[in-house]
Amino acid sequence: MKFTDGYWQLRPGVEALRPKQVVDVEAGPDTLTVHASTAPLRTRGDTLNRPTVSVTFSSPLDGVIGVRVVHHAGGAPARPAFELARRPVDVKTVLPEDAGEPVATFTSGALTARIATEGPWSVEFVQDGRVLTSSGARSIGVVRDAEGRDFVHEQLALGVREHVYGLGERFGAFAKNGQAVDIWNADGGTSSEQAYKNVPFYVSDAGYGVFVDHPGHVAFEVGSEAVSATQFSVAGQELQYYLVGGPTPKDVLRRYTALTGRPARVPLWSYGLWLSTSFTTSYDEATVLSFVDGMAERGLPLSVFHFDCFWMRAFHWTDLVWDPATFPDPEGLLRRLHERDLRVCVWINPYLAQRSRLFAEGRERGYLVRRADGSVWQTDQWQAGMGLVDFTNPEAAAWFAEHLRALLRQGVDAFKTDFGERIPTDVVWHDGSDPERMHNHYAQLYNGTVFRLLEEERGRGEAVLFARAATAGGQQFPVHWGGDCESTFAAMAESLRGGLSLAASGFGYWSHDIGGFEGTPDPTVFKRWTAFGLLSSHSRLHGSSSYRVPWLFDEEAVDVTRRFTELKLRLMPYLAQAGRVAHEEGLPVMRPMFLEFPDEPGTADVATQYLLGDALLVAPVLSADGTVDVYVPSGTWTSLLDGSTLEGPRWHRQEHGVDSLPLLVRPGTVLPVGRRADRPDRDLAQDLVLRLFRLPDGHSSTTRVPGPDGTGGATFTVTRRGDRVRVEAEGARGWAVALGTGPELATSPDGAPLELSLPAGGDPAPA
Repeated sequence: MKFTDGYWQLRPGVEALRPKQVVDVEAGPDTLTVHASTAPLRTRGDTLNRPTVSVTFSSPLDGVIGVRVVHHAGGAPARPAFELARRPVDVKTVLPEDAGEPVATFTSGALTARIATEGPWSVEFVQDGRVLTSSGARSIGVVRDAEGRDFVHEQLALGVREHVYGLGERFGAFAKNGQAVDIWNADGGTSSEQAYKNVPFYVSDAGYGVFVDHPGHVAFEVGSEAVSATQFSVAGQELQYYLVGGPTPKDVLRRYTALTGRPARVPLWSYGLWLSTSFTTSYDEATVLSFVDGMAERGLPLSVFHFDCFWMRAFHWTDLVWDPATFPDPEGLLRRLHERDLRVCVWINPYLAQRSRLFAEGRERGYLVRRADGSVWQTDQWQAGMGLVDFTNPEAAAWFAEHLRALLRQGVDAFKTDFGERIPTDVVWHDGSDPERMHNHYAQLYNGTVFRLLEEERGRGEAVLFARAATAGGQQFPVHWGGDCESTFAAMAESLRGGLSLAASGFGYWSHDIGGFEGTPDPTVFKRWTAFGLLSSHSRLHGSSSYRVPWLFDEEAVDVTRRFTELKLRLMPYLAQAGRVAHEEGLPVMRPMFLEFPDEPGTADVATQYLLGDALLVAPVLSADGTVDVYVPSGTWTSLLDGSTLEGPRWHRQEHGVDSLPLLVRPGTVLPVGRRADRPDRDLAQDLVLRLFRLPDGHSSTTRVPGPDGTGGATFTVTRRGDRVRVEAEGARGWAVALGTGPELATSPDGAPLELSLPAGGDPAPA
C-alpha cells in the first residue's frame, strides 16, 4: 500500500507520525525498548499533545531480532496469530551510558540492532561487522489515510544490486524488486498477481530475511514506493516483524523455518508418479482401471492414483460419499487398486454444499461459519448454497476429521486439500477471530486438521497432502501444488516461477499439474512438461477437462514418460536425502539458483532453472523447437544424461530433443543412484551406485542415503588425496562406484572399503 505522493509528500488526506527524537531507552531482562517523540522536544511544553512511537527489540531465536512498533498499545489481543517456536536466547543489551556514545544495541547471536539515540531516527542491523539493512528517518510511519483507517509501516533499505525473493507463491518476475505485493490468498490461477499461497516473508541475497508477524493482509512495496527500500504495512496501531540473520540465504531459511515450522517428512511412495482422473472428465471404475492397467502394460511405473471432485455426486460436494452411480463398490475398488500396489488419494475441500449430508448436520451443531445475525454464511459460488467449516471450533474440526477418518479406514491413503482461499471477511468466527486475520490463516487450520488426522491414522512420515492454499507455517503440512495453470509453455514458465518463489518462502516440497490444467496441451508441451514434472519433488499428471494419460498424446509421449519416471526412481537415494534435509534443516528440495550461489551475480534473477537438491541443475525446455538457455555456475558441470560437460560461469544455448533437457551435475558431487527403477518406496541404501563427479584433490564428503522409512539408511564417506580415492560405507551392502556417467568400475558386495586410483585425466579410476 502506497502512502506517499512521490518521495517528499504524502498522498491527499494522509497523515503520518514518525519517530523523530529518542526520549529514553529501557532495558528489560531480554528486551530493549526505545521511546521516541514524533517531533523535536525543545521545552517541556513540547511533550503536551505529542504522540510517541515505541519500538521494542526482542529475540525468539538465536540470530533473529524481533521489532515491535507501537503507537497505541491498548488494543485487544488479536486472533488468530502465527504459532512460532521460541527458545531461550542469551541476548545482550548495551545502553548509551555504557556504550560511551549515543547508541544503544541489542544483540542476538551474531546479529545486532544498533539504534542511534541522538539525531535522526536510525536503526542498523549488523552481522559480522556488515550492515545488512537499516531503518532510517522516514522508514517508520504511523499513518491515517483519507478514509480514517490506521496503518503502521516500516521501510528497510535495499542495497545496490540487492534482490528480494519469496512472499509466497508468486507467478510474476522472480526477484520482487519494483513490485507491489499484497499478502492475501486468492483463487486467481497462475497468470496474475494473485496467489493461492501468500507468505509475509522475504529473503534477500544480501544475507537476511524479514518475516512480518501478521496473518492477515500485509502490503509490501519492494522498491516500488521508495525505490531504495522495501516497505511493509499492516492495518492498526502495531507492527511486529522479525529480522532473520544469515549470513547466507540458506542460513536465513534455516532460521526462518526453525521459527515458523519445518516441513514434515513425507513418505517415499509420494515421490513416485501420481495419475489423476482429471477434473470434469467422465470416469467410473472401468475408466480408472483401464488407465491404471494401461500404465502397467506400457511399462510406466505408477505410485498413486488420485480421484478428483466427481468421485462424489454433483451438487453434494463435500459430503465425502462415493457416487454410487459411478463407484458402486468403493471398498472393492480401493482393494483392487491396492492389489496393483498403488496408493489412493481423493479430493476434498472445506466447502459444504447445501445438498451435502454434512451441511444440515454442521448447521445444527454450529459447526459452520456464521454471519453477525447468526445465520449460516452461504454462497452459490462453486457449490450451490455452500457453507464453510469453522475450524476455529475444535468440535467442528474434530467432526470434519472423523468423517475423513472413515475414508481412511475404507482404504484411502492421502487427501488433496483443495481450495481454502475464498474465505469471507463479513462473518463471525466461533473463537472470535478477526475475520481479516483469518482470511489467510484459514488454510493453516484446514490443512493442519487433515494432516494431523493422517499422522494419527498412518503414522508420522506417512502423512501427505496435495494442498493448494497456504500461508506462513504451511510448509509443515506438505505437499503443495501450484494451482490452475494453462496448458502452454508460458504457463509452464510461470508455474516454475511460482514454485521457486514458494521455495524461497520456506516450503520444502512442491508440485504442479504436468501438461497444465486448463485446456489440452499439444504433444510437445506435454512431453516437455513431463520432463520438468518428473524432475520436481513431486509429480502428478492432472488436467481439467481432458485426461493426462500419455498415450492420448502420442507414442513418443509414452516413451518420454517412461524415461523420466525411471530416471526419477533411480535418483530416489539422492532425492530422499534432499527430502530429509528439507525436513531437518528447512532447505527446499527444489532450490532457486541464488540460494545455492548467492555470491554469483549471474544467478540473481534466474527463474527458468533450479537446483534439485544441492547438486543437480535442471533447466526445463520452455520452447517448441527445443532451444534452451541454461546458466552454468562456476566450474565444470557434467550432463547426467549424456556425460558431456559445460563450463561456467556463463550462459549456454542448447537444443534438446523431447527426451532430453539440461540436467547437470555439480563438480565435486558424490551422487547416489539406484539400480532399480520400478518404485520409490524401497530400501534405498541397498543396491546402488555412487557416481563420482570431478572430485578435487583434498575432497572429503559424507553422503547419506535414507532407509526404507526415510530415516536411518547408509552413510558413505569419500575422500581424495592426490591420485587416490577411498570410499567407506556404513549400513550399506551391494554398492558400486562409477566415474561420472560411465560404467560401474568397482563393487563392494559386502560393504568393505574401496580404493580407486586416478588416471591421467584427473578423475578417479579403478585401482
